[in-house]
Amino acid sequence: MSLKIDGGLFKYDFIDYHAILCVPVDADAKEVRRRYLKVARRLHPDSSIVAKTSDKDIANMLLSKLVNPAYEKLSVERNRAEYILVLSQIGKRLAQESTEIELKTEAAKELAIAPNIDLAYKTALAKIAEIQFAELQQTTQFIAQISELNLVYLMRCAGKLNITTPVVKLAIHSSTPPPPPPPPPPKEDSVVEQYLRRAQTLIKNNQFVPAKVELQEALKLEPKNSRAHSYMAVLYMRQNQLKMARIHFDNALKLDPKDPIALEWKPKVDQVLGNQSGTSQVKKSADSGESQPDKSGNGGLFGGLFGGKKK
Repeated sequence: MSLKIDGGLFKYDFIDYHAILCVPVDADAKEVRRRYLKVARRLHPDSSIVAKTSDKDIANMLLSKLVNPAYEKLSVERNRAEYILVLSQIGKRLAQESTEIELKTEAAKELAIAPNIDLAYKTALAKIAEIQFAELQQTTQFIAQISELNLVYLMRCAGKLNITTPVVKLAIHSSTPPPPPPPPPPKEDSVVEQYLRRAQTLIKNNQFVPAKVELQEALKLEPKNSRAHSYMAVLYMRQNQLKMARIHFDNALKLDPKDPIALEWKPKVDQVLGNQSGTSQVKKSADSGESQPDKSGNGGLFGGLFGGKKK
């Protein structure tokens, strides 16, 4: 049996752990644990639904390859927080790009136009949860269906996951021709520019984890954006990961030899790492009592980048 899932969020190279466990995207740790224990009991080799040898093999594969990893990701607060952040970025990107989503399941099409999105979403999940593991051969199909519901929910109720642009186009094919598109909105910053602006603010406030997510999303869209590489280098500098910072500064200068941030700060990174002054000069300075550059990510040499908080 293949465990490949190609519906909903899985189409965007994203593992939808909420869909695997069939829990809402806003489920807390207790709800995740309750659902996991119920699923694990159903997939246990001694349960009634896996009496056949073939079913036991499938149940073991589902439990070890999908269910257990999903629980490990969603049960730990830090892991779940970072995962939810990435999940929100996907919804935000799709909303900002006004992406047309072709829905395959009737449940997702109904959710797309449901007046009470929260009630409709959780009711649909509850119905599928009852049958998700009844026929193990069909479990991956149910997971894809749940993930499509999650996708619709994210794009309609984006605000609940800190998504600021809830404008969505959900393409539901029918015999009625679609209405003409509305006039284009006033030109705004590109999606990448918005990622970079948010990342700069987050770095300024020492919020490095969400800043890194914003920059990773920017580089996914424009891997040859020199500013994105420079900002990523700044992020690593603020975390005192100078070797990684140098790599991204090098990338920035290869893409744009006049990148101002890279031109100003890469020599200082090289100096701290000993690439310019050389080991002999560093030793000489130490022996003579001269002060060495501050390698801290929050003060001294690098503390002023993006207005970092002073200590």
